[in-house]
Amino acid sequence: MAGALAGALLGALAGLSPTPAAARLVQADLARVAVAPPPGARARLDLAFTDADEERSTTLAEAAGGRPVLLLPVDYSCGNVCDPMLSLSAAALQATGLAAGRDYAFVLVGLDPRDDAAAARRMLSETLGPAPSPTRPQALVGSTDTVAALTGALGYGFVPDPNTDSIAHPAAAILLTPEGRVARVLSPLALNGRDLRLALIEAGEGRTGTLGDRLALLCYGFDAATGVYTPLVRRILAVAGAATVLGIALLVLLLARAGRVRTT
Repeated sequence: MAGALAGALLGALAGLSPTPAAARLVQADLARVAVAPPPGARARLDLAFTDADEERSTTLAEAAGGRPVLLLPVDYSCGNVCDPMLSLSAAALQATGLAAGRDYAFVLVGLDPRDDAAAARRMLSETLGPAPSPTRPQALVGSTDTVAALTGALGYGFVPDPNTDSIAHPAAAILLTPEGRVARVLSPLALNGRDLRLALIEAGEGRTGTLGDRLALLCYGFDAATGVYTPLVRRILAVAGAATVLGIALLVLLLARAGRVRTT
């Protein structure tokens, strides 16, 4: 799980980026705009939302469908940070080469309970286009209590600004395991296909991806400070050393068998 420091950095980024939201908030308010999941943080999958496209009741469990989830808390009325967050996340998901709906779920949750399903659909249409696409997320809207229960469990802090009728919130994507546990906190403004693929496969706990992907995770580790996967030198050396020892043992065995054949 990403540490509190990484979450705070993500929070500071978005808390200061949407100028209208931050304009009249004091420093004490902005200090609450951060992502710091507590140890063992887990989303409540039984929380009830409304699916914006179909306008029907659903839950996070249904949205997850037993898959890892890239969860984006957004303000459906925010065009400063949320639109780029959505478009960049969709592009990164497409670049992973993983299959939407089979290997992962992409879910948006509205932070402002005043935004209805129409506001969510309008954001999706304006940002991703009106036509359906494989990486189009499932947009959810919920009540004040439901949103508070979800964000509280995830350690996601945001602050409404009544003076400007907007919200200061972290620019953060939260990666959940199929069971709802927080696996990673990522920056949706700096996602790339390779890192997001590794993160989804890691969050899927072996249920998605190829054998090559799982072998790659043995040699790469998530750097919470930079939000990317970097080579783990010690692990690479350990794997290389084990392969060398195995190769030497196999060579000795072959030589021993060849010696026995010559003596007979």
